[in-house]
Amino acid sequence: MKQMSVVKLSQQLKPTVLALALLMMPSLSSYAQATDTLVNTAVEAEKPALAEHIRASAAASLPAFNVPGMAVVAVHQGKVVLAEGFGIRDLESQLPVTKETLFGVASHTKAFTAAAMATLVDQGKVSWDDPVVKHLPEFKLADAQLSAQLTLRDLLSHRTGLGLGAGDLMIWPNTDKTTADLLAGLAHVPIAHGLRERFDYNNLMFIVAGEVIARVSGMSYADYLAETFFNPLNMNNTHVGFSTIPATNKNFAVGTIEAQGQLHRFALDYLEDFGAAGAIASNAEDFAQWLLTLLNHGVSPTGEQLISERSFQAMWQVTTPLGVPPAAAAQGTHFRGYGLGWFVKNYHGVKHVSHSGGILGMLSLTTLIPEHDFAITVISNQQAFGALTAVTEEALELILDLPDKDWLASEQAKYDDMIQAKAEFTLPAPSRTRAALDLASYSGTYRDAWYGDVNISVNDDQLAISFAHTPMLQGQLEHYSGDTFVIRWHEPLLEADAFIDFSVNREQQVTGARLEAVADFTDFSFDFHNLRLIRQ
Repeated sequence: MKQMSVVKLSQQLKPTVLALALLMMPSLSSYAQATDTLVNTAVEAEKPALAEHIRASAAASLPAFNVPGMAVVAVHQGKVVLAEGFGIRDLESQLPVTKETLFGVASHTKAFTAAAMATLVDQGKVSWDDPVVKHLPEFKLADAQLSAQLTLRDLLSHRTGLGLGAGDLMIWPNTDKTTADLLAGLAHVPIAHGLRERFDYNNLMFIVAGEVIARVSGMSYADYLAETFFNPLNMNNTHVGFSTIPATNKNFAVGTIEAQGQLHRFALDYLEDFGAAGAIASNAEDFAQWLLTLLNHGVSPTGEQLISERSFQAMWQVTTPLGVPPAAAAQGTHFRGYGLGWFVKNYHGVKHVSHSGGILGMLSLTTLIPEHDFAITVISNQQAFGALTAVTEEALELILDLPDKDWLASEQAKYDDMIQAKAEFTLPAPSRTRAALDLASYSGTYRDAWYGDVNISVNDDQLAISFAHTPMLQGQLEHYSGDTFVIRWHEPLLEADAFIDFSVNREQQVTGARLEAVADFTDFSFDFHNLRLIRQ
C-alpha cells in the first residue's frame, strides 16, 4: 500500500484550514499564508514517507531479482530525498554499496553529450542543424548524400539511417580501436534506412558527437564535461572512462550476470571504448546534483545557468517519433519519442523523461517527472532491469497518486520467465544435414571493411575463431550443417553464440562468411549480421 500523496494530503487539509480561518483569522491574506504554510508542511512531511517507500522497494528488489547491490538517488521539490546504497558492490569483496560507490552509467552518458552540445549551441559555436561535415570534414557514411546531409541533431536523435547498434562491434566488447579508426570504419557500415526515416538506436553516432564537441571546444570530450558540468556541480567522483578513476578509489561496483541459476562475477571497464556514448562512471551522491540541475532546466543548485532554457527544451522535445505499444498505452501514453539524448513521452497526463543504460553485468535507469519536480535514478550491478523498473514505478505511483499495483511481483514474474527461457534455450537441429568441407578449407584471415580482420584456424581438429580487435571474442566452431557452423565463445556469459555461414564458389573454395546471432536475447551491440567477411 502506498503512502498518501502530497496532492491528496493537501486537498484534505484545506477544508480544515478554511474553517479555522473563518473563526480566527482577520483577513484572506492571512488565510492564504496559513494555507501555504500547512501545505508546505505537508510537502515536507511527505519526503520521509517518499524516502521510506523508495528505500523499502529497493531493499525488497534485491532478493526478488537476485541483485547483489543497488544505488538509488531521488530528488523532489528541489531537495535530495534519498541517495543511498543497498546490498553489496562486489561478489568477491562483499563490501557494501554506498552513496559514493561508482557504477558504469553507460548510456546515461548520452544525456551529458547532448547537454554539452547544447552549451556549444548557447555559445554560438555550433547549431543543432549544422551538417556534421562542417565540424568533422572527414566524416563519411556508406552513402555520400547521407554523409553530406546528416546534422548534429540527427546524431543525437537516432535517425541517421544506420540500423540498431550498427557498427557496435568496433567498440563492444572492449576493442583496441581509436576514434580515428571508428570514423574510418563508419564509411563502410551498411545503411539500413533513409535519413530521418525511422528511429534506430545507434551508439557510434554519439561517439561522433563527442568528437565534434572535442574539435569545437578545443579540449577533450572528458575535459569539456568536467569543466562544463562535473566541476560546477561538485560531481567530484564522476569520470569519463574507467581508467581515469583514481587508483586510490576502490569504492566501485563490479558487474554480475545470472546464468543457470547462479550469479557470476563479471568485471568490465564500464564501456570505456564507448566514449561520449556510454563511458561515464558516477555514483548516487554525484547524480543527485545532475538530477537537480535537470529539473531546474539547466540551472545548477548554486544558481548557475549551465544551459539556456531554449537549448534545454530542445533536448526534451520529441525529435524522432516512436510508436506506442499496448503496454505503454495502458499507462496513459499517447505519444512517445526520442529527443536529444532522452526518451520523452506523456504518462498519466504528465511529461515523462527517461533513459536507461546497460553494460554486461550492470544496468541503470533515470526517470524525471518535471511537472512534479521529481527525478529518480536506480543503478544495479546485475542485469535484472525489472528491479530498476519496480523501484521506479513504485515511486511514480506515490508521486502521481496512481492506483496501487504490485510492481515488484509483476516485474519479478517477467524476469523469472526470461531467466527460465534462457536456461531452457536449445539450438534447433537443422531439418537437413550435410557434411562440411575439410576444416583446412575454412581457415584463413577474413576481413570486413568496417570491423577489420577475423581469423579462423584449425586447432586440434577443430576450427577456432578470433576477432583481431576484440580479445573477448575468441571461440570454437561447432559444425551445424554443410558450410554453416555455430560459434561457441570461450566466455559463455556473453550470451552471444552466433551462426557463421561460409560462402563457397563453384570450385569449392571458401570466399567469405556472414554471421548472425543464434538467440534473440543476445545484446543488439553484437551486430554480427552487419559483417561482410571476405577471405583474404
